[in-house]
Amino acid sequence: MNEKLTKSLDKAAMAVGFVLFFGVMISAELRDGLGEATGLLLGWLPDILPFHVVLFILAAVTGLYASLIQKYTMDWEYLRSSQEKMKKLQRNMKEAQLSGDQSRIQAMQNEQMKAVADQGKMMQMQFKPMLYIGIVSIPLFMWAYLFISNNPGMMMTFPFWGTHDINSTVLGPILYWFYWYFICSLPVSQIIRKALDIGSMS
Repeated sequence: MNEKLTKSLDKAAMAVGFVLFFGVMISAELRDGLGEATGLLLGWLPDILPFHVVLFILAAVTGLYASLIQKYTMDWEYLRSSQEKMKKLQRNMKEAQLSGDQSRIQAMQNEQMKAVADQGKMMQMQFKPMLYIGIVSIPLFMWAYLFISNNPGMMMTFPFWGTHDINSTVLGPILYWFYWYFICSLPVSQIIRKALDIGSMS
């Protein structure tokens, strides 16, 4: 009974993550709706904290949640062994090509074909956590996007870059607020992953 319930919850969570992940790409109504709904929970934060600090907090929450999801939904031993297997296969193929041994090259090509199935499994294993992570990260991101859109002219001083409107672009389509969110999330995620021993492929 518990196993069936777990599988049902797993499928439901993946379905929600799938809808959010792809829905926000095509539906402005969904983006705004998520932002407004999340604002009911987080709308008080900008009243007591500078918005760049709010973005840092969101990045930290997302980093912690994503790291925990990856820790408990991914088979890291399988990923490590598969990566090592692919590296060894590539080394052997290179040696076979340098030696001109056609029979060995053919054998390596056959091994590469078999490894395609492992690559597909690895991609599926990595895609599943993305759907779980989206359940939390996408609503947070949509709230930040909506709040900034509704409050134009917010300024922030960036190291080496001076003061800028956080809704202006850094480079191409990349906005300053998104850049700040990204550079905040990287060190936080790395610290959390190091503390939880997540994702080391060495």
